[in-house]
Amino acid sequence: MDPLLTGGIGWAEIGIVLLKVVVAFAALMVGVMLMVWFERKLIADMQNRLGPNRAGPFGLLQTLADGIKLFFKEDLQPERSDPFVFKLAPYLSLVPAFLVFTVIPIAGNFNDGNDGVVTLLGHETLMQVADPQMGILFVLAMSSVAVYGIMLAGWSSGSKYPLLGSVRASAQMVSYEAALGLSVAAVLLFAGTLSTNGIVAEQSGWRWNIWMTLLVPFLVFVVASTAELNRPPFDLVEAEQELVGGFHTEYSSIRFALFFLAEFMNTVTMSAVIVTLFLGGPAGPIPSGAPGWVQDYALPFIYFFGKLVIFLFMYVSFRATLPRFRYDQLMDLGWKFLIPLALGWFLFLTAIKVAGDQGWNPVVAGVGALVVILIGAALLRSSIRASEGAELEDVTAVGADAGGDR
Repeated sequence: MDPLLTGGIGWAEIGIVLLKVVVAFAALMVGVMLMVWFERKLIADMQNRLGPNRAGPFGLLQTLADGIKLFFKEDLQPERSDPFVFKLAPYLSLVPAFLVFTVIPIAGNFNDGNDGVVTLLGHETLMQVADPQMGILFVLAMSSVAVYGIMLAGWSSGSKYPLLGSVRASAQMVSYEAALGLSVAAVLLFAGTLSTNGIVAEQSGWRWNIWMTLLVPFLVFVVASTAELNRPPFDLVEAEQELVGGFHTEYSSIRFALFFLAEFMNTVTMSAVIVTLFLGGPAGPIPSGAPGWVQDYALPFIYFFGKLVIFLFMYVSFRATLPRFRYDQLMDLGWKFLIPLALGWFLFLTAIKVAGDQGWNPVVAGVGALVVILIGAALLRSSIRASEGAELEDVTAVGADAGGDR
């Protein structure tokens, strides 16, 4: 928990909290604006185009110009829409994206047992807006709440295409939330805490969870988070070729801009969550003789930002290179592959952890657990194939009977 909250709160402490909120909000908004430019420019390079190059140097102000244009456009509202819910939905998508970022540590020295504590204006604090003890549960809760904005936007529009998009969004969230939670559980197994600051502190000294959990939870989390964000190749919620624009088809002006902003803000915050959970957040090698501001602020933020850019580049490359999944492929990947894989790997890591705590041979325990899991997976797969074969025979029989009646 933030040291500011352990004792009495005075005006100085309140001022520091307000300062962190303002700085975090401003930094996130600027980061989102740059992310939009980065994605447009990078995809343009991949497709041998110029991309935005008119507003500002290298087109950096193009996103700002587009936002100003949308702000002054007419705000339309469908005749059959629910007025209150239609206006509320964009904010339900935007606010959770910002709230997730408030529990992400972006700087601080995590070496030598400092746990990221820095001195700001004469008071000890953390380089994050808040550090609740159930921080990672807060992240999962906000990622689940964000889908309500999409669902309500599609339902309240009073139109068929937005409604189809919102139904897809709810089904997609349910399908991938379990795999996402199980991959986080594998991280918590080694971290021993729900605090995001504590998770980063446990990864100091290059004990990053990406290899402590043997890579599989990281890969599951990346795929599941991509589906949660409705990013390509899982963008069936919008699917312009099928649903015009999906859940935001009927939106215009500033409300459409809020959905656009929420999508890219979610991309930035989810990338920050991946860095926090699996790559040690701002933790990294810091020279002991460096000045205090370098140890506490400069180098940790550079490490955090460098890791963040890697995942932002990954999301952009997904959009530029991968074709969209069919809807049945989306469901199969979530229910038949990711959830069993995440659950089986969590049991495998649990066996190794218990063996280490009890003084057993962790290699023998891990191999034994893996063999049991693989046998169970094989039996489950054979039963699924048998049921699918029986259903196919029933359908064939029904078709034959129908043909005979004719």
